[in-house]
Amino acid sequence: MTALRLSGITKSFGGNLILKGIDLQAEAGEFIALVGPSGCGKSTLLRIVAGLEHPTSGSVMAGSKELTALAPADRNVAMVFQSYALYPHLTAAQNIAVPLAMRQLTRAHRLPLIGNLIPGQKQIRTDIQKQVAEMARSLKIEHLLDRKPGQMSGGQRQRVALARAMVRRPSLFLMDEPLSNLDANLRVHARGEIVELHRKAGVPTLYVTHDQAEALSMADRVAVMIGAAICFS
Repeated sequence: MTALRLSGITKSFGGNLILKGIDLQAEAGEFIALVGPSGCGKSTLLRIVAGLEHPTSGSVMAGSKELTALAPADRNVAMVFQSYALYPHLTAAQNIAVPLAMRQLTRAHRLPLIGNLIPGQKQIRTDIQKQVAEMARSLKIEHLLDRKPGQMSGGQRQRVALARAMVRRPSLFLMDEPLSNLDANLRVHARGEIVELHRKAGVPTLYVTHDQAEALSMADRVAVMIGAAICFS
């Protein structure tokens, strides 16, 4: 069953064609790596799927649902960035809880004083804490929950970023070179962790990397982007 379908995706910036008629299908639970030289449009394609960029033409479908015009918050897509994008003033537990809080708590619920007085708010927060703890156990980062990003190594921050993406139970994972900031030894270990997490989640994953060995060791299929177009190896 096709879980994601990109049809005729084009993208131009100031008259420069970045993506030219990209067609791509991902089956349920499939891991696809996108490789290619810098500037070929890999990250732009991911941002279009996430809703952070709008295509010049073409469509994005998740199953039978049209995503092209939907806002990022309405797509149920989780994205892990190269920089991890953790909030430096929040602990690991608070960072992981952010997507759950934004979905399950109203703006009034999130107010520091008034929110505590609204019926049901405490139960929702308790449920969120349980989900955070469960995800932390699955990634073996329980000991990091009280630390802030500045107190963690690159590998630890990477795990927290993955936990934050996974805790919301998305229908699609997008990963934009999530291991590029790690040293060589840690990257090899992290590859196996990401593949294992992907298998547990059972949702399609698009993984951008410039490392061909990384792509071949992790992915079910490898898509090569050259000259604004795409082909499968």
